[in-house]
Amino acid sequence: MGGGRVDVVVIGGGPAGLTAGIYLGRFLRSVVVLDAGNSRARYIPASHNCPGFPHGIAGEELLERLREQAEEFGATLVRARADGLEQVAGGFEVAAGGTSWRASKVILATGLADRLPDEPWAEEAIACGALRLCAVCDAFEARDGRVALMGPAAGLAGHARFLRGYTAQLAAIPTDRNLELDEVDGMRALGVEVFAHGGTMGFDGRRCRWRAADGRVSAFDTVYPYLGYEGRNALVADWGLEAGEEGELKVDRYQQTARPGLYAIGDVVSGLNQISVAVGQAAIAATHAHNSLPFVPRT
Repeated sequence: MGGGRVDVVVIGGGPAGLTAGIYLGRFLRSVVVLDAGNSRARYIPASHNCPGFPHGIAGEELLERLREQAEEFGATLVRARADGLEQVAGGFEVAAGGTSWRASKVILATGLADRLPDEPWAEEAIACGALRLCAVCDAFEARDGRVALMGPAAGLAGHARFLRGYTAQLAAIPTDRNLELDEVDGMRALGVEVFAHGGTMGFDGRRCRWRAADGRVSAFDTVYPYLGYEGRNALVADWGLEAGEEGELKVDRYQQTARPGLYAIGDVVSGLNQISVAVGQAAIAATHAHNSLPFVPRT
């Protein structure tokens, strides 16, 4: 697998990490991108808000194009999960699958992990659009359909207000408790149907179906499960870095953490989890890392 000394190690092979690899390769820097193969982008059946793809592009295809582009410009892509990160003299040491690299800079692009319904059919439902994970990404495609949002009661109102702009057929399904009377009134004022807590979600191969506690079944064209997520920041969990409630790392305007030389980009940082945001953060971090490395004149 290699190993040795490089300018930068990028940990994460999603759109953010691969874009950083592209930039650093074009800066003529030695860069290794570690890709565990679990980018959230792989779930996307077709992204229609990714700039430059007016007819949409599947997440896996986008990732493959980015991999090809990164390698074209000299980035070394390694399919491995980083299992160690230490600060050492002159930079960092990154370990993955029995191999280690010394790097002056490290860019964390480890993303986050969505909490999906604990059902064997969840990924199949995502693949056909019956379950969707990001209303900012694809509520346009779900417009005017029969849509449900499900998640903890406290967070439903904000999501409902956003989705109500896309459909008049919206339902809210709380997963932890019944909504309070004032919460119900607020939902109904928006024209949102409210379900009682308790019931099960099923999938028939095409649409999701909610079976209420009283046995009534409601079918939906699209369900948005707002069950939260977990930031993948375990490599630096004990580094004392400032992070938000769900693990998102805090960075400066150059995407650098409180540890000089350690950058964070993409969903492990952003509150707006979008490919376009991740790509922009990657460009900023890679450029700053390049400018901070020793100057190397061309011979």
